[in-house]
Amino acid sequence: MAQLTDDCFAFGGPMMSVDEAVTLIAARVGTVAETEAVALRDADGRILAADVVATLPLPPFTNSAVDGYAVRGADLPTATERALPVVERVQAGASSRMSIAPGNAVRIFTGAPMPDGADTVFMQEDVRIDDAGYVVVPIGLRPGSNVRPAGEDIAAGEVSLRAGHRLRPQDVALAAAFGLTEIVVRRRVLVGVASTGDEVVTPGRQRGDAQLFDSNRFMLMAMLARLGCEVRDFGILRDEQAAVAKGLRQAAGTCDLIVTSGGVSTGEEDHVKAGIESAGSLVLWRMAIKPGRPVAMGIVDGTPLIGLPGNPVASFVTFVHVVRPTVLALAGAIQSKPVTVPVRAAFAYRKKQGRREYVRANLRRAEDGSVEAVKFPREGAGLLSSLVETDGLVELDEGTVEVKPGESVGFIAYESLM
Repeated sequence: MAQLTDDCFAFGGPMMSVDEAVTLIAARVGTVAETEAVALRDADGRILAADVVATLPLPPFTNSAVDGYAVRGADLPTATERALPVVERVQAGASSRMSIAPGNAVRIFTGAPMPDGADTVFMQEDVRIDDAGYVVVPIGLRPGSNVRPAGEDIAAGEVSLRAGHRLRPQDVALAAAFGLTEIVVRRRVLVGVASTGDEVVTPGRQRGDAQLFDSNRFMLMAMLARLGCEVRDFGILRDEQAAVAKGLRQAAGTCDLIVTSGGVSTGEEDHVKAGIESAGSLVLWRMAIKPGRPVAMGIVDGTPLIGLPGNPVASFVTFVHVVRPTVLALAGAIQSKPVTVPVRAAFAYRKKQGRREYVRANLRRAEDGSVEAVKFPREGAGLLSSLVETDGLVELDEGTVEVKPGESVGFIAYESLM
């Protein structure tokens, strides 16, 4: 497991901005050292541990880009159409048996290797066959047309995928095109997840009149799984300092990261701070973000811990800005900020300066064709429906104090956050 010192997250300033938090995490969290080779079919979503270098050029041979007729560039007609005898037929997967002689044509299909001497292909829909069986080719085609040269896509020896890249299906396809059967990746980051509080109960168990079913834990585990983590469920830690400390020590012994929800504020029944301090050390962050200001981060037996707010929307938003970069750093992944797309605001909004805020919104197409963001009609960090019934978040930076209808705002789709 990655081991950190107790003071590696020390921050002595005032309320931390989102950018300060992300920069601090990326700079201080180490990478899991273990790697493993996985089969191509299991590589999607994993983090590359080493560069993937092209073992052969792509394509590996010069081939036709279309179904048609291959000819020599020197035989292209310039003044009037020309009839050429068809001397051979080459399909994909086969090779030409001869070099093309001057004045001849070869019937060829998409992906088939070009005959020696041929450098141009006429598309079959641009030619006609005369009564003698000759192919009649028109004027106007440039030499080299409709041909894919060897190495046109990627040259042999070129670094095609960088270490730290999170593999996607198209990346797996590229590795397969090189003939690879497995890829070396980082071990999955192992994350322990726990909720805190006597007011929550695990779904399937008896719920008291004053209790809620625990939803945060399952949301966080699902988000971590989408980031490629191996997740361990440590259940609900009761509202007692000793119980919290014991649960955190148990998780620290087997995990690379611990994520909790709830109990990180300063109320009398918020025991996460005291529990962490008795089990390790903690720096209590008050991030300049809404929803989600109370966020805790500390070290328990060398394992980083992040305590998220108990309200589900606040937990979701702070996960994106604190847990996500921590997981990427532990996994050795290249850090990437969520993509913000400019859209037109279809709402009015006011906020405090110096704090970054996230507004839940849907996208719609306006009558003039523009894409608009429509704010969810209700406020509140405890509204799960506001996450379920919206498309993403409008990001309002620290300098913004007001949004007027028609102004451009940055929109982040939920799909880009995991």
